[in-house]
Amino acid sequence: MSGGLRVWQDMEKEQETLKAWKERIGQELDHVMAFWMKYSHDQEYGGFFTCLSRDGQVYDDLKYVWLQGRQVWMYCRLYRKFERFCRPELLDSAKAGGEFLLRYAKVAPPGKKCAFVLTRDGCPVKSEAVEMMDQIIHWVRKDPAGLGRPCLPGTPASESMAVPMMLLNLVEQLGEADEELAANYAELGDWCAQRILQHVQRDGQAVLENVSEDGKELSGCLGRHQNPGHALEAGWFLLRHAIQKGDPELRAHVVDKFLLLPFRSGWDPDHGGLFYFQDVDGLCPTQLEWAMKLWWPHSEAMIALLMGYSDSGDPALLHLFYQVAEFTFRKFRDPEYGEWFGYLNREGTVALTIKGGPFKGCFHVPRCLAMCEEMLGALLSHQVPVPVRSAGSPPADPARRSAE
Repeated sequence: MSGGLRVWQDMEKEQETLKAWKERIGQELDHVMAFWMKYSHDQEYGGFFTCLSRDGQVYDDLKYVWLQGRQVWMYCRLYRKFERFCRPELLDSAKAGGEFLLRYAKVAPPGKKCAFVLTRDGCPVKSEAVEMMDQIIHWVRKDPAGLGRPCLPGTPASESMAVPMMLLNLVEQLGEADEELAANYAELGDWCAQRILQHVQRDGQAVLENVSEDGKELSGCLGRHQNPGHALEAGWFLLRHAIQKGDPELRAHVVDKFLLLPFRSGWDPDHGGLFYFQDVDGLCPTQLEWAMKLWWPHSEAMIALLMGYSDSGDPALLHLFYQVAEFTFRKFRDPEYGEWFGYLNREGTVALTIKGGPFKGCFHVPRCLAMCEEMLGALLSHQVPVPVRSAGSPPADPARRSAE
């Protein structure tokens, strides 16, 4: 067999693998959304239940405001972007969820803050988009006291990567279909990107979760703290920002420092999967759950690695996407009742059987599946030449995994 024919056959095989993953991911998205649409809607008071057991039973009727908002966003996104989800019942549920939030989420002072959690009928338990965005910008860039983080004398002046990365995501969302808003927030997006980039420390060899306000490494556990999944999520936020700006140097830097670096440091060589927390010096992290494998870092890793491949064409990123996707589908998905388990122990067995709670709702899993389905579709429709695998690395076989 000639070398050219062998390369062509390998490329054809890789195309088939991409098609198989696109089909499987699309089917999984359908199953995941069916779970939430069947079990999470509160027909009496509005909004969504998120504290759901493995089989969808509601085990607590408290409504966590941030998860209410995420579910409304997810429904709207699917309705706008996917023909098969352009259904009246999905839009009606999104409207009902939005109305519940508008009616009950905002608490005193009026328009300034939202409750963290509400009772089923909307009473706050703990304490309009552009207006709220302006308030968030004020808290982040001028006075953080309003966020409930007063500056105490002994508190180190630190910045968590979570703040600028989430603000960058808000900038992208608000400007996605509004050129005027996109222009208004362009400088803010650049500011967020620069604040995230300063979390690359140790001569470019580590991404740290917390740094000083002037971009220096902090002492102690706070300074050594790493969150591989968060770095990967920040990575695809940054990569999308760099693509929009048309900045190839930033794109390459993001792939190297926020995709490959945290993946290689965060992947468990013994049991597979991404560690939840790490200490950059290899010391034992202080978080009790540090070695657990959680649903959302793996969801974000799938998005980041596939986006990195879609942009760069680097086959290493595609192979890492396959690696993460195979682990994630094998370990987290529940073929019996649908949706994904959220919490595994280090060995990869289910630690908590719940499908939703105060922190897990209808967001990370369907967002991951929807974005990956879109990216795989774009790769296949553009007939992008897919680099062949390295020797000794067999193609992924999603069909084989589906029975596991």
